[in-house]
Amino acid sequence: MSGFSSDWLALRAAYDDAARDKALLDRLRDWRVRHGGIGILDLGCGTGASFRALAPLLRGAQHWAMADHDPALLKAIPDHTARWAAANGHELTDGTVTGKGFSASLVSHRADLSAGLDEMPLEGVRLVTASALLDLVSADWLASLVDLCRRHSLACYAALTYDGRLDWTPVDRLDAEMHALFDRHQRGTKSFGPALGPDAAQAAAAAFRAAGFSVETGRSDWQLEAGDRDMQEALLAGYVQAALEIAPERAGEIEHWRQRRRFAIGAGTSRHRVGHTDLLALPRG
Repeated sequence: MSGFSSDWLALRAAYDDAARDKALLDRLRDWRVRHGGIGILDLGCGTGASFRALAPLLRGAQHWAMADHDPALLKAIPDHTARWAAANGHELTDGTVTGKGFSASLVSHRADLSAGLDEMPLEGVRLVTASALLDLVSADWLASLVDLCRRHSLACYAALTYDGRLDWTPVDRLDAEMHALFDRHQRGTKSFGPALGPDAAQAAAAAFRAAGFSVETGRSDWQLEAGDRDMQEALLAGYVQAALEIAPERAGEIEHWRQRRRFAIGAGTSRHRVGHTDLLALPRG
């Protein structure tokens, strides 16, 4: 379950690609080359951003099962894949992308991930991927993911998990309070139950280690500069909405904070960092 609109996914895509921890991607590639053809289960796939980011890097023969609850996002995958393949000189034939050193087929699988993982297509799967998902899930759901990977000896690459680090330049006197309200909202009850929010990255690393996996993490922060106005505006709108849901009685203060932050964005003086953590959990042996 992605829980994101296609417009938001399109806006964030370039920032996600730039942010992914490169050392962790190298570790993932090194692990993958020790295997032959490989199946990948992409949880909360959206329009296929993880596929587009990882398929050329993983190399070799791949089969991707793309799982999401949103039929509109799943329907958009072929078009996104075709445009990406054409832009990068890959060939797309009958649902298979062929490029230099790799061939990757993909099929869509509509699934309500919040209902559990028991019905996931696992034939041939060796790797589970997810992007911007773990901070939305509950501790129980995370435990079910770890258990699935343990029982089937699956590697897990979970990228771009919000980890609670936010900062703005220039600093505003209400930044810390708005940050705290946002984090409270992130820990609220969502489709998966009480969300782990900014605690998810540490919780996932601990859970996979306790299950016997070799675990590495790396930072994948968004670094937004003055020219990234659309992204800053989109994030600011999300923070304001979250703060209003948590503290509607502070609507006046929140609106004044929004106006000050928007002024800085419009003036070209605003910079913003959003902290994320990538995780790679590999089964031992």
